[in-house]
Amino acid sequence: MTSATNRATDLTPFPDHTQLPESDGTFVKNFQEHPQSILLTDSIKPILQQRHPDGQYCIGQDCGIYWRMTDPPEKGAAAPDWFYVGNVPPLLDGQTRRSYVFWREFIAPLIVLEFVSGDGSEERDTTPWKGKFWIYEQVIRPPFYGIYEVNQASVEVYELIGGKYQLLSPNERGHYSITPMGVELGIWQGEYQNMELPWLRWWDEQGNLLLTGEERAEQERQRAEQESQRAEQERQRAEQERQRADRLAAQLRSLGIEPEA
Repeated sequence: MTSATNRATDLTPFPDHTQLPESDGTFVKNFQEHPQSILLTDSIKPILQQRHPDGQYCIGQDCGIYWRMTDPPEKGAAAPDWFYVGNVPPLLDGQTRRSYVFWREFIAPLIVLEFVSGDGSEERDTTPWKGKFWIYEQVIRPPFYGIYEVNQASVEVYELIGGKYQLLSPNERGHYSITPMGVELGIWQGEYQNMELPWLRWWDEQGNLLLTGEERAEQERQRAEQESQRAEQERQRAEQERQRADRLAAQLRSLGIEPEA
């Protein structure tokens, strides 16, 4: 006969983010991955705040998405380097998310990004129940999946169409339109956090680069400096004009002519 305790155990729901491992114990693969995630998150925040004035969205950076129960549990998680999910709370019961548990929330990320460190075979693996590509396409099903290779200075973007990922073509700017977000994704060559690399970045639909908070502050500093320089130039012109008028008045007085006030 089954005891009440056993029946209660049998009815226990699937675990949540507080009961599942938040890491599989592997290292971040290289020094570029963490700055790359920060760059993507920092620059997209103003767009997401416009899309979600209630603040209901979350961003995962090298965090697990649990999609099935396994033993050990972390074998049932995919860990994208970066992903965005709309219309979900950033905290759960006041706690920072340890992972994103698919069977608890059901809402798929809108976009998942993987940063390639090896040859890219892991990110393109279509092996059923094991390969990242297969898991994203067949189970988690984010509408957009990007594979970024810093060593190739390239990004592939796939869109889920008819249940299958279709490779997108870049637009005239070499970017990929992520229409639901109102942004474009592409490669930007430049320096970020003291590294000159081909970084993965966002642009708006008009092709304007979305800036980080630091870049926006620097842009504002330069604008203020230019305004200050223009004001100083105007002050100098006014001073030169005053001096010219004073010289002219002195010349007129030397001729016995009182200049008009």
